[in-house]
Amino acid sequence: MKKKLAILTGAMLVSSVGMMALSGAAYAAKQTMRCSHQLPPKHHIAKVIDRWAAEVEAQSGGTIDVQVFGANSLRGAKQNIAAVAKGDIECAFSVNFQWGKTVPLMSVTLRPYTLTKLDVLSKWDGSEAAKFLEGKLLEKGVRNINWLFTTRMSAFTSKGRALIAPADFKGVKIRGINSLNDAGLIALGAAPSAMSGSKVYQALSTGVIDAGLTDISATVSRKYYEVQDHITVSPLFSVFFHGYVNPAWYDGLTQAQKQALETAGKKSAQWALEATEATAKNAPAKLREKGVKVHIHTDAEIAAMKAVMAPAFDKAFAKATGADGVKLLNMISKM
Repeated sequence: MKKKLAILTGAMLVSSVGMMALSGAAYAAKQTMRCSHQLPPKHHIAKVIDRWAAEVEAQSGGTIDVQVFGANSLRGAKQNIAAVAKGDIECAFSVNFQWGKTVPLMSVTLRPYTLTKLDVLSKWDGSEAAKFLEGKLLEKGVRNINWLFTTRMSAFTSKGRALIAPADFKGVKIRGINSLNDAGLIALGAAPSAMSGSKVYQALSTGVIDAGLTDISATVSRKYYEVQDHITVSPLFSVFFHGYVNPAWYDGLTQAQKQALETAGKKSAQWALEATEATAKNAPAKLREKGVKVHIHTDAEIAAMKAVMAPAFDKAFAKATGADGVKLLNMISKM
């Protein structure tokens, strides 16, 4: 009787453990993670995103299947945020300034000639300022998963003559970023037209705009040298691509899967920093090889540009962000 009872008890225990294992396997079933972004394959951040995707899969033991759709192949740059918030796709990457009027605080890095020091930018991921913005993003329906530093060196591109001093911009139709950044361009006398990076080449080649504004690395990856012959390199502002996911999708992940995203996110932040600095360093020489006349802004030229652009940005930023803007700037000043 005792033997039969022991056998029965053992069988029940094996059955119970088996059921628990099956339940755990079901809970940790493979998750599909479709990620959209606007970057061309050769862009240095596109390569970082691919590396991040592989890291997520490795860290999750293959339970998260990351499918990356670049170059606007799944959703357009302007559609990504809404698509993720609604749950149409699980994940996307956007430039921080693409939040525009929805979360104007995200444009804080665009203050002219201010947030471009490498020691500050290298501390961004996990900082008080970054966490503050992540809270604002969650309020708008997306959960941030990483910050990919993209540039601290901008490029004013033009044809026929260089754009160096404030007076050079008067009447120039130039690629705009958003209303906050464009306030500074308008103060220069330029006529900005906001558009995503993927549309600038076509706009330049057809004469819709006269000049471009982008990060120095993108002038190479997006082949601006084919349609512009002058580039002024200037530490105008810094830009981040940031990855974000649908909160409901994220809440359905196991703790191990969430940890995989966190680990991969921290690693990718460092990879982006390294890749951005390397490509920015090499870009001017590559442009000169293509016949482009490259000018590097001097300290005096930077001071002249900042004197015109910064007050206009500050006025627009204060109006758009109020007390939260002051709070965020204070956080950044302590970094």
